Amino acid sequence: MNTVREDKALAGGLRRSGTKQVERGAQSSRQAVVFADAFDGLASWGTTLGRIILGLVLAWFGYHELVVPKLWTGYIPLLSPSSQLSQILVLAHGVVLAILAVGLIAGVMPRLFAAIAALVMLEIVTSLIVTAGLSDLVLRDIGVLGLAVSVMASHHERLVLES
Repeated sequence: MNTVREDKALAGGLRRSGTKQVERGAQSSRQAVVFADAFDGLASWGTTLGRIILGLVLAWFGYHELVVPKLWTGYIPLLSPSSQLSQILVLAHGVVLAILAVGLIAGVMPRLFAAIAALVMLEIVTSLIVTAGLSDLVLRDIGVLGLAVSVMASHHERLVLES
């Protein structure tokens, strides 16, 4: 069933309704290409963004372990939270996290640093499960572990220091 406008267009030979549909299809196809091109541009930065976010998370926790180690000693299994050894271990852990953070943010050997970060996160997840069981902290750190594995498995091209 044609509308009055389509009837006039058909009578005048201006265009047929099928042509309008083809033009609309072509326009949406062009929009899809533009949309896909925009995501292709973002995709090349995805790994870099993940690497920097992982570095920022590690820097945050490393900083807090270095500044107030007593708050973190309760997470060390098999040691008393008030022991000197537990504080030393938290400080050493904070230093490791800070070094990994700097390396990831700066783009120094990102796959190696991400692999080490994944091992550290696996240690953290295991320690949390041993000390407190499954909790929201464990699930959060499993997410950070997944990010570390993702960064480790990715190819890095942007903002990476090369020799």
